[in-house]
Amino acid sequence: MGARAKTTGVPFTKLQGLGNDYLYIDRFSYTTEHDWNALARQMAERHFGAGSDGLILVEPSDKADFRMRMFNSNGAEGDMCGNGLRCFARYVYDKGLTRKTEFEVETRAGIMRPRVNLKDGVIESISADMGVPLFKRSEVPLAELEGPEPVLDLRVESGGQVFTGTALFLGNPHFVIFVDDVAAVELEKVGPGLESHPIFPRKANIEFITVKSPTELDMRVWERGSGITLACGTGACASVVAAILHGKAARGTEVTVNLPGGPLRVEWRLDGRVWQTGPAVEVYSGVFLLQE
Repeated sequence: MGARAKTTGVPFTKLQGLGNDYLYIDRFSYTTEHDWNALARQMAERHFGAGSDGLILVEPSDKADFRMRMFNSNGAEGDMCGNGLRCFARYVYDKGLTRKTEFEVETRAGIMRPRVNLKDGVIESISADMGVPLFKRSEVPLAELEGPEPVLDLRVESGGQVFTGTALFLGNPHFVIFVDDVAAVELEKVGPGLESHPIFPRKANIEFITVKSPTELDMRVWERGSGITLACGTGACASVVAAILHGKAARGTEVTVNLPGGPLRVEWRLDGRVWQTGPAVEVYSGVFLLQE
């Protein structure tokens, strides 16, 4: 008989925010280095891995209380994830890595500020200051730098169709498209082409939204690097900003964004910063076995 393959284990915890699920690795206690891009693909695979929309590392930071590194299910490192940030906040608070209820998290999109909302000592929800949206073509970024800013009516041809939407950066590049009925959008067909369109040199999250009232909208998303997901926090925030830019909602008013995974509350405040509030839930912890 041949020698058995040696195995090593990577401890992780799975959390989800409105069904947008990530695997968290505590780099304070687990210090082994890996090819994180490859490990994210392996662990996120839903049939042969642990299954998730991606992998998030909880790391020390010399700029903030923590550093969050986020990898999509395709292994590409992303800039930010709103649902992932809320779950990150729950993780570090629940695991005793901080006793603060408000703290700073370093991300590739800048410093984010989540807040743990307690009721009778129990976490009721997580809020997060997502920062200020960026509207310059060079900031989104777009391949075409000439044209009006903000980019409210960008026409993009993909798969034989023409889509008109709003392009902005808020944690990630976003392209927000207004439609009459988000349920009727064939997201699996149109999402890949729009995400990778040459107009978006760093690719983009693609959001389709239906505005039901000035305080409520429906949204479906094709996430850059992950495809169709049940929720996207940065996408919900970008969608509310787009709705306000088009006069369909108001600054300083909380808007409920209905996602396939549930509702998220978003407010573009008068000081320019965008806040989101929603759930974050631990699903399970485990050890992922690697063959050597």
